[in-house]
Amino acid sequence: MRDNDDGLRDLYQEVIFDHNRKPRNFHAMDDASHRADGHNPLCGDQLTVYARVSGGVVQEVSFIGHGCAISTASASLMTEAVRGQPVEQVEALFRNIHAMLTEAHPDCDLGKLEVLSGVREFPSRVKCATLAWHTLHNAITRAGDTAVTE
Repeated sequence: MRDNDDGLRDLYQEVIFDHNRKPRNFHAMDDASHRADGHNPLCGDQLTVYARVSGGVVQEVSFIGHGCAISTASASLMTEAVRGQPVEQVEALFRNIHAMLTEAHPDCDLGKLEVLSGVREFPSRVKCATLAWHTLHNAITRAGDTAVTE
Protein backbone atom coordinates (compact mmCIF):
# COMPACT_ATOMS: atom_id res chain seq x y z
CA MET A 1 0.00 0.00 0.00
CA ARG A 2 2.90 2.36 0.66
CA ASP A 3 3.92 2.20 -3.01
CA ASN A 4 0.40 3.34 -3.93
CA ASP A 5 0.67 6.26 -1.49
CA ASP A 6 4.01 7.29 -3.01
CA GLY A 7 2.59 7.04 -6.53
CA LEU A 8 -0.39 9.17 -5.58
CA ARG A 9 1.86 11.70 -3.90
CA ASP A 10 4.02 11.85 -7.05
CA LEU A 11 0.92 12.40 -9.19
CA TYR A 12 -0.31 15.16 -6.88
CA GLN A 13 3.10 16.82 -7.00
CA GLU A 14 3.12 16.68 -10.79
CA VAL A 15 -0.30 18.38 -10.96
CA ILE A 16 0.94 21.10 -8.59
CA PHE A 17 4.10 21.61 -10.67
CA ASP A 18 2.11 21.71 -13.92
CA HIS A 19 -0.29 24.37 -12.60
CA ASN A 20 2.67 26.36 -11.28
CA ARG A 21 4.59 26.20 -14.57
CA LYS A 22 1.52 26.87 -16.72
CA PRO A 23 -1.09 28.57 -14.55
CA ARG A 24 -4.58 28.56 -16.01
CA ASN A 25 -6.56 31.79 -16.26
CA PHE A 26 -3.50 33.89 -15.44
CA HIS A 27 -4.48 37.34 -16.69
CA ALA A 28 -6.14 40.55 -15.56
CA MET A 29 -9.82 40.90 -16.38
CA ASP A 30 -10.94 44.32 -17.56
CA ASP A 31 -14.66 43.62 -17.21
CA ALA A 32 -14.56 41.99 -13.77
CA SER A 33 -17.51 42.74 -11.52
CA HIS A 34 -15.52 41.65 -8.45
CA ARG A 35 -11.87 42.02 -7.55
CA ALA A 36 -9.70 41.58 -4.46
CA ASP A 37 -6.01 41.69 -3.64
CA GLY A 38 -4.40 39.08 -1.44
CA HIS A 39 -1.04 39.10 0.29
CA ASN A 40 0.68 36.55 2.49
CA PRO A 41 3.26 38.58 4.45
CA LEU A 42 4.90 35.41 5.81
CA CYS A 43 6.25 34.38 2.42
CA GLY A 44 5.57 37.32 0.10
CA ASP A 45 2.88 35.72 -2.07
CA GLN A 46 0.74 38.42 -3.69
CA LEU A 47 -2.15 38.08 -6.08
CA THR A 48 -5.22 39.76 -7.44
CA VAL A 49 -8.31 37.70 -8.16
CA TYR A 50 -10.87 38.89 -10.71
CA ALA A 51 -14.37 37.50 -11.14
CA ARG A 52 -17.26 38.31 -13.39
CA VAL A 53 -20.43 37.31 -11.60
CA SER A 54 -23.79 37.50 -13.34
CA GLY A 55 -27.10 36.07 -12.22
CA GLY A 56 -25.47 34.63 -9.10
CA VAL A 57 -23.00 32.57 -11.16
CA VAL A 58 -19.24 33.02 -11.49
CA GLN A 59 -19.07 33.38 -15.26
CA GLU A 60 -15.31 34.03 -15.46
CA VAL A 61 -12.46 34.11 -12.97
CA SER A 62 -8.77 34.88 -13.33
CA PHE A 63 -5.76 35.99 -11.33
CA ILE A 64 -2.41 37.74 -11.60
CA GLY A 65 0.47 37.97 -9.19
CA HIS A 66 3.46 36.08 -7.94
CA GLY A 67 4.07 33.49 -5.32
CA CYS A 68 5.41 30.07 -4.52
CA ALA A 69 4.46 26.94 -6.47
CA ILE A 70 1.69 26.01 -4.04
CA SER A 71 0.12 29.48 -4.09
CA THR A 72 0.18 29.71 -7.88
CA ALA A 73 -1.06 26.16 -8.40
CA SER A 74 -3.87 26.63 -5.89
CA ALA A 75 -5.01 29.81 -7.65
CA SER A 76 -4.88 28.08 -11.03
CA LEU A 77 -6.83 25.06 -9.81
CA MET A 78 -9.33 27.33 -8.10
CA THR A 79 -10.09 29.25 -11.30
CA GLU A 80 -10.82 26.01 -13.12
CA ALA A 81 -13.02 24.70 -10.31
CA VAL A 82 -15.24 27.74 -9.79
CA ARG A 83 -15.89 28.92 -13.34
CA GLY A 84 -19.55 28.46 -14.17
CA GLN A 85 -20.53 27.69 -10.57
CA PRO A 86 -23.23 29.45 -8.55
CA VAL A 87 -21.81 31.77 -5.88
CA GLU A 88 -23.36 29.63 -3.13
CA GLN A 89 -21.52 26.58 -4.45
CA VAL A 90 -18.27 28.55 -4.69
CA GLU A 91 -18.66 29.60 -1.07
CA ALA A 92 -19.32 25.97 -0.03
CA LEU A 93 -16.22 24.90 -1.95
CA PHE A 94 -14.20 27.61 -0.19
CA ARG A 95 -15.33 26.25 3.19
CA ASN A 96 -14.55 22.65 2.17
CA ILE A 97 -11.08 23.52 0.88
CA HIS A 98 -10.35 25.49 4.03
CA ALA A 99 -11.53 22.56 6.17
CA MET A 100 -9.46 20.08 4.15
CA LEU A 101 -6.33 22.15 4.73
CA THR A 102 -6.87 23.18 8.35
CA GLU A 103 -9.21 20.74 10.10
CA ALA A 104 -10.44 17.40 8.81
CA HIS A 105 -11.20 16.34 5.28
CA PRO A 106 -14.83 17.23 4.51
CA ASP A 107 -17.21 14.43 3.62
CA CYS A 108 -17.38 15.30 -0.06
CA ASP A 109 -15.53 14.67 -3.30
CA LEU A 110 -13.31 17.62 -4.17
CA GLY A 111 -12.21 16.13 -7.47
CA LYS A 112 -8.99 17.53 -8.85
CA LEU A 113 -8.69 19.86 -5.86
CA GLU A 114 -7.70 16.82 -3.78
CA VAL A 115 -4.13 17.45 -4.96
CA LEU A 116 -3.98 20.26 -2.40
CA SER A 117 -4.69 17.89 0.49
CA GLY A 118 -1.01 17.08 1.00
CA VAL A 119 -0.33 20.69 1.98
CA ARG A 120 -1.97 19.96 5.32
CA GLU A 121 1.17 18.01 6.26
CA PHE A 122 3.12 21.29 6.06
CA PRO A 123 1.35 23.80 8.35
CA SER A 124 3.62 26.66 7.28
CA ARG A 125 2.37 26.25 3.68
CA VAL A 126 -1.38 26.20 4.40
CA LYS A 127 -1.63 29.98 3.97
CA CYS A 128 0.03 29.60 0.56
CA ALA A 129 -2.66 27.14 -0.52
CA THR A 130 -5.57 29.15 0.90
CA LEU A 131 -4.53 32.64 -0.22
CA ALA A 132 -6.33 32.55 -3.56
CA TRP A 133 -9.44 31.03 -1.98
CA HIS A 134 -9.64 33.71 0.72
CA THR A 135 -9.06 36.38 -1.90
CA LEU A 136 -11.85 35.06 -4.12
CA HIS A 137 -14.14 34.83 -1.08
CA ASN A 138 -13.36 38.47 -0.25
CA ALA A 139 -13.93 39.54 -3.86
CA ILE A 140 -17.33 37.87 -4.01
CA THR A 141 -18.58 38.84 -0.56
CA ARG A 142 -17.42 42.44 -0.78
CA ALA A 143 -19.27 43.00 -4.06
CA GLY A 144 -16.49 44.43 -6.14
CA ASP A 145 -14.67 46.38 -3.45
CA THR A 146 -10.93 45.95 -3.34
CA ALA A 147 -9.98 43.96 -0.27
CA VAL A 148 -6.70 42.83 1.22
CA THR A 149 -6.53 39.40 2.82
CA GLU A 150 -4.21 38.25 5.58
